[in-house]
Amino acid sequence: MPTADLDDLRVRVQHALDEERRTQAGILAPLGPDMADLLDAVFALLSGGKRLRAGFFYWGYRAVGGPDSAALVRAAMSLEVFQAAALLHDDVMDDSDVRRGMPSAHRRLADIHRERGMAGDPDRFGEAGAILAGDLCLNWTDEIYSTSGLPADELARGRLVLNTMRTQLMGGQYLDVIEAAQTWDDVPTEERISRARKVIRFKSAKYTIEHPVLIGATCAGADDATLSALSDYGLALGEAFQLRDDLLGVFGDPEQTGKPAGDDLREGKRTVLIAYALQGMNSSDLQRFRAVFGDAQIAPDDVTWLREQCVRTGAVDQTEKLIATSADAARTALDTARLTDEGRAALLDLIDISTARSS
Repeated sequence: MPTADLDDLRVRVQHALDEERRTQAGILAPLGPDMADLLDAVFALLSGGKRLRAGFFYWGYRAVGGPDSAALVRAAMSLEVFQAAALLHDDVMDDSDVRRGMPSAHRRLADIHRERGMAGDPDRFGEAGAILAGDLCLNWTDEIYSTSGLPADELARGRLVLNTMRTQLMGGQYLDVIEAAQTWDDVPTEERISRARKVIRFKSAKYTIEHPVLIGATCAGADDATLSALSDYGLALGEAFQLRDDLLGVFGDPEQTGKPAGDDLREGKRTVLIAYALQGMNSSDLQRFRAVFGDAQIAPDDVTWLREQCVRTGAVDQTEKLIATSADAARTALDTARLTDEGRAALLDLIDISTARSS
């Protein structure tokens, strides 16, 4: 898929989102001007971005012979709105200050509360507003998909996967919450990795790649063998995508990632990278690790030390190897799928786009 094609899809998705904002602003207009704050919180998050979920839906549909159309772009756009819901809620759960280089929605709304001298707790106000903004996005996801203009029989087929995606993502979010509440002390490395990969699969890999590409392909009438191959492709690539994200969460440039440097270390995210790093630490290193990992006020020197440990123990190299292995598995999975030449090329290009990235 030439880069220009992906850029064109981004433009078309953004146009569809702009139209959606106008539509929803009209529906909310009777409630008064305060609704603009809620819309701003949502659509600031929906401006820009890689549009990967829309891209996988779109190319899943096209790859099995479905035609291009404005209806397809609108249906694919619904998954960007779904992601916004997940991010809005995730930032509240993680108490994140920044998203894509901007204040997270709950921080943005808390600042509005303070600036206007409103009564009550600004932070509680911001969290409540962000939760409601996320709920709006969940509502809009279904509305946009069902009114996209794709044929009713296609939408009915794809809805089965869409519904599974929505339910499993919420389960995956809760799985992440459970994992964060449990200890890794005295847990063997392989079990740590297994648990981290399970969270990856249900919190990220499925809703980022597997389900979007399957929704598109299912809508377009793909056969069972092709759907199975695309499922294998999506799961393998989804894991590689999240493993890259985990590396960026520790080593990424804030100018590129839109998040503070070492943000995952402050949040104490138990990732495959961290599991590998722990395996290579001695008792003294482990003692310091337990003291600083997950500390919201972690000192810059400790962030640097944790990064050095990830490199010294070989955790970065092991994670990179796993990314490469998963990307290769995604390429191999496409060998048995019945795809158009254009669609196969697009899905292959999306492997590089998803894994060789800096944001």
